[in-house]
Amino acid sequence: METRQAITALGALAQESRLAVFRLLVRTGPQGMAASKIAEQIGIAPSSLSFHLKELSIAGLVSTRQEGRFVIYAANFDAMNDLVGFLTDNCCGGNPCSPASACQPEALKA
Repeated sequence: METRQAITALGALAQESRLAVFRLLVRTGPQGMAASKIAEQIGIAPSSLSFHLKELSIAGLVSTRQEGRFVIYAANFDAMNDLVGFLTDNCCGGNPCSPASACQPEALKA
């Protein structure tokens, strides 16, 4: 992932409603969810939801597909994993580390 893509994705997630929508779609899995169900679950007006879904789509974090008369939104797991990879790419000076505590400098562990 390029830096510019990461900034766009992080910017899209840096808003409470969009973060809630994205997390809901991650929990829902690849089958995704119709906008009406997302609005119901999050408690957000459909007009506001459209704006937020557009921002997540532009950032590449959400994909869409048509099912009959419904548009189904799903988290883009490849983009999410790329973003996590970008954020952790230089973790521990390039050395593999599993638990988060292993990435902390020794002075912070005490």
